[in-house]
Amino acid sequence: MLLSLRGAAFGALFFLAAACGQSPEAETPDAAPSPTETTSAVTIFTGGPIYTGLDETPTVEAVAVADGVILATGSRDLVLDSAGEDATLVELDGAAMYPGFTDAHVHLLGVGMRELMLNLEGTGSIAELTSVVGAALQDTEEGAPLYGRGWIETGWPEGRMPTRDDLDPISPDNPVVLERADGHAVVANSAALAAAGIDADTPDPDGGRIERDAAGRATGLLIDNAANPVLALISAPGEEAKREAYAKASDVYTAYGWTGVHNMSVDPANLDLMEAASGDGSLTLRVYNSVDQSGLEALETGGFRETRNGKIVTRAMKLYMDGALGSRGALLTAPYSDQPATRGLLLMEKDKALALFERALKAGVQVNTHAIGDRANRLQLDWTAEAFAAHPDLAEDARWRDEHTQILHVEDIPRFAELGVIPSMQPSHAIGDLFFAPARLGPDRLDGAYPWRSLIDAGAIIAGGSDAPVERGDPRIEFYAAVARRGLDGTQTEDWRPGQAVTRAEALKMFTAWPAYASFAEDSLGAIEPGKRADFTVFSKDIMTIPEDEILTVETVMTVIDGEIVFRRE
Repeated sequence: MLLSLRGAAFGALFFLAAACGQSPEAETPDAAPSPTETTSAVTIFTGGPIYTGLDETPTVEAVAVADGVILATGSRDLVLDSAGEDATLVELDGAAMYPGFTDAHVHLLGVGMRELMLNLEGTGSIAELTSVVGAALQDTEEGAPLYGRGWIETGWPEGRMPTRDDLDPISPDNPVVLERADGHAVVANSAALAAAGIDADTPDPDGGRIERDAAGRATGLLIDNAANPVLALISAPGEEAKREAYAKASDVYTAYGWTGVHNMSVDPANLDLMEAASGDGSLTLRVYNSVDQSGLEALETGGFRETRNGKIVTRAMKLYMDGALGSRGALLTAPYSDQPATRGLLLMEKDKALALFERALKAGVQVNTHAIGDRANRLQLDWTAEAFAAHPDLAEDARWRDEHTQILHVEDIPRFAELGVIPSMQPSHAIGDLFFAPARLGPDRLDGAYPWRSLIDAGAIIAGGSDAPVERGDPRIEFYAAVARRGLDGTQTEDWRPGQAVTRAEALKMFTAWPAYASFAEDSLGAIEPGKRADFTVFSKDIMTIPEDEILTVETVMTVIDGEIVFRRE
């Protein structure tokens, strides 16, 4: 017979009580589902190691689910016997199941658009870049601008970034605008610079830098805000393109095994579209939105947004303190070791930032601030501390986040736990950046670079993400980077500070329990236990026990959101 929710609630109670050595007459835990007369189909997941994410009961043999909620966990026989013969059985066939993995920092529209536009990921040299762009220009209307994204010069044989002089021979007439993978630098050809009105006399804008050669001529490299004029040449995607991009991003991400994302720098104009896509099923992911600064007023006046299905939540704002390390826009206290003329870029003014902080505190809006350089991170902590001190009652459970937290002064590491600021970090940044970070920073500053171990030891939690499309957005890479702290080819030196790696149990929390807390969802997400949403990630091998180098070889077997299998490998 099918389990009713009333019976399921009792079953969940029985399993929990049995695990604790208690009688089933014990009081129902608060997290268990409320009894109801409605009869619902029950699905049982079993047949492989199931990691709950709970310290007290780290693994179970079976999980029962109905109406998108976890009803029970425990031994296979006990769960199957309680559910009855009509329950649907999903055999894992030896695959390993985990709480649903959440990418705590992603640009979802960018992930989808990456699949639909000129993708420069993986280009291995300036020569290859120009070859790919040249081929794309064959299908581009004469005079029309061409946009691409994803190049990153680290490891290129030329040992430098591309310039207008590389692009002009293949495109003298079509404006070409190519964005670096991190989104903090653009290379434009002469046609694009001319169309945007950028020449040798154009001053650097606030929060931006026009790279120039020895004669003062613009090289075509534009850092942070300096790129805005050429980016304006590119037509923004229309509604149909956005819908396609969100659907594509959802398909790509669920195939990777992600069940949820924290979506950063969201244009408030896209919220209705995302919510509609969630309602019609084309966007299956669970999404926690952090809107850009323009969306604060709507959150102040209209309150937080949540769809009826509970999958799309908007209650946070994203700000920017500085640029990126790769393009030398990250704000450092001392000059860059490999370019002493610059310390990076400050993208916020204190008075304006504090005014935004106060408004957010009063409205209960979470503030998530991009900070990469050691000076930017210190300012973020200083200004946050000042805002919190002015409104201690409002700051008590604010859960503000420092997005990236890449380079820190060692003495600032304890301040995160002391202030309650959550470092939101992307492990893949470290294993990519550490090929060039020693040159950018010098040996001493590496002690505070990507310091996952030190932050956790100091009492902080880390919300783990990928920053896709800056990175690939693959949970296997992120988990591997966190526990191995090696390049994808196994590279590691003392400059990489191997001791900053985390344990596998901590890495699991970085992508499950800690993102749940960082999005105020710890009561419903982040672990496999009765009463929480049935979000599961299933990999072909047990990433908690296999050798490190095998983590990158596992396949996503199944992705489950609200009890529904949204991806299953054939």
